[in-house]
Amino acid sequence: MSEPVAEEGAAVTRQAALERLHADLEGCRRCPRMFGPPVHSLAVLSSIMLIGQAPGTREIEQKRPFCWTAGKTLFGWFQSIGLTEQAFREQVLMSAVCRCFPGKNPKGGDRVPDRDEVGRCSGWWRSELDLLRPRLILPVGKLAISQLMDCARLNDVVGKQWPYRSEAGWTADIIPLPHSSGASTWFKMEPGRELLSQALALIAAHPCWRELPRARHALST
Repeated sequence: MSEPVAEEGAAVTRQAALERLHADLEGCRRCPRMFGPPVHSLAVLSSIMLIGQAPGTREIEQKRPFCWTAGKTLFGWFQSIGLTEQAFREQVLMSAVCRCFPGKNPKGGDRVPDRDEVGRCSGWWRSELDLLRPRLILPVGKLAISQLMDCARLNDVVGKQWPYRSEAGWTADIIPLPHSSGASTWFKMEPGRELLSQALALIAAHPCWRELPRARHALST
């Protein structure tokens, strides 16, 4: 069997596995305090994987990630470096630490998933990661960043590119981003504003981003 044919066959197998994983995810009801149904993006075999925190009420209603206020901000960031929301959704796998809505925090905003919920849900995004073996990982917010690397403060990790090595031995780059929630002010003031700008510049310069046809086209216009 020639190498291109073998690669095509492997891609078909991985695509089918990703679609089965998402079908199984839709039936998950492991966390009694969480509100479903679980949310996932298109089953995209991409070299880039984004990992968020957890969906909100609108994401649960519309059954797609980042479809409301936080998404508007997030996709505005990516639009500034050449990729529209539609193109991003079609070409990047969007995952999350938890896939159901955690509910509201009595003090305001959405409740942060607890350690047990994060642990029970980790198999979904880790399975996506193992299937994709992306070369660029974009964790959004401190909870997502902390699943991949130490993150005591956003100030210490955003605006830089970090190495990632899986237990299976494959490697990737991590470019952390702040959470794009409307409740967050970190990226609206210094040093967060400048660190976010640096992070977006790193993404725009990354080979995986530049290989996306629509990103390259948009940046050249």
